[in-house]
Amino acid sequence: MSQLTSEMKEMVMNHQCFHATVSKDGLPNNAPKRSTRVFNDETLIFSEGTGGRTYQNILDGSKVAVAVVNREILDGYRFIGTPEVLTDGEIYEKSAEMSLKAGMPKPKAVILIHIEEIHSLKPGPMAGKKIG
Repeated sequence: MSQLTSEMKEMVMNHQCFHATVSKDGLPNNAPKRSTRVFNDETLIFSEGTGGRTYQNILDGSKVAVAVVNREILDGYRFIGTPEVLTDGEIYEKSAEMSLKAGMPKPKAVILIHIEEIHSLKPGPMAGKKIG
């Protein structure tokens, strides 16, 4: 597992994250997930509210790539990981409570993304290179 730095955590918490998955037929999907946040040093989490294509791709076995960038400082990261679907239990209930407090519906699921690789999205010689 790769570990998130404080800079990575700050970027995830303050900028829009986009999640990429692929269908079992190989069709790519990319979607913003505004509920994305840091769960721990090796895991991201988001609430799946719509149950759309991203969710179906995850249920069908897709890995997830999460991209986040800060355009003001021209820096960003891609986190690649294996998702874990939670539809009950303590983590799900706490996330559902957060969604309800934010005026959102109760999520269909909560997804943990266990990070396996981290890539730089900073322009220049390290663009796209594995850094974690």
